[in-house]
Amino acid sequence: MKKLHRTLLNWVSNENYYDPKISYPAKIDWLRALPFILVNLGCLLVFWYGFSWTALITAIVLYFVRLFSIGGFYHRYFSHKTYQTNRFWQFIFALIAASSAQRGPLWWASHHRQHHMVSDEEDDAHSPVRHGFWWSHIGWFLSKKHYYYNPERVKDLLRYPELVFLDRYDSLVPTMLFIILCLTGMYLQAYMPQLGTNAPQMLIWGFCISTIALFHTTVSINSLSHVIGSRRFATKDNSRNHFLLALLTLGEGWHNNHHHYPATARQGFMWWEIDITYYILKGFEKLGIIWEVKGLPKAVLEKNRIK
Repeated sequence: MKKLHRTLLNWVSNENYYDPKISYPAKIDWLRALPFILVNLGCLLVFWYGFSWTALITAIVLYFVRLFSIGGFYHRYFSHKTYQTNRFWQFIFALIAASSAQRGPLWWASHHRQHHMVSDEEDDAHSPVRHGFWWSHIGWFLSKKHYYYNPERVKDLLRYPELVFLDRYDSLVPTMLFIILCLTGMYLQAYMPQLGTNAPQMLIWGFCISTIALFHTTVSINSLSHVIGSRRFATKDNSRNHFLLALLTLGEGWHNNHHHYPATARQGFMWWEIDITYYILKGFEKLGIIWEVKGLPKAVLEKNRIK
């Protein structure tokens, strides 16, 4: 009963009980993973409630906006500090990224920094080389072993109470998005019936399908970018570049480039390596939203190059 109570509380308040002395089991916590499972199953309701262009466009917009926020801010900013921004924009994009249901910015950055420290070693939580495809794709994310994060990895972020709040109550923003989509669907059905949509469609397409597609696209970098693709640089891990994955993730698929030199905001090193996240960040730089965007030194291109 105590375990059940703790799990139910963790659906609302994801307090970080990290303790380096405790070794949690490397298996899926099915009870705690129930909300994630329900969102996956919610996608199947599309066969009952059908399709509308309004719902589809909503899903696509939410997919790309949140995908950019994950790659551009959770990854390139919070995890690697490849540019600077102010506290306002830091919070706004953390808020948008948090709506992706991929946990909070501290959890995300801590695990990613750990990944770079031990990439493709036994302690790498999502190495497909060490732990196989399914574990690296989804198992680790739903395992109690990795629910908590090492606060020592993110001391620079812990000084922002708003980020700590988003991290602890990581289900709050996705829940708010769920409610907003439901209310929007009800409003559109009542006052703009010509759009042909309703609350169930907005929830299924705008929340369930968009969020699950976003999740699987994001974690494909964990499960696939260390297995398929080409290697330009001799890194200590098995990271690889893959053109299709880069397109799907707005540039995150240039993974060997990234592991070779994670200090730059740019992951597509060559002119033909499309990196949409980087292009948007450069646009933000011109608008004054971000600054001191770290580029790519020429010497980096030749260092550890595989002949």
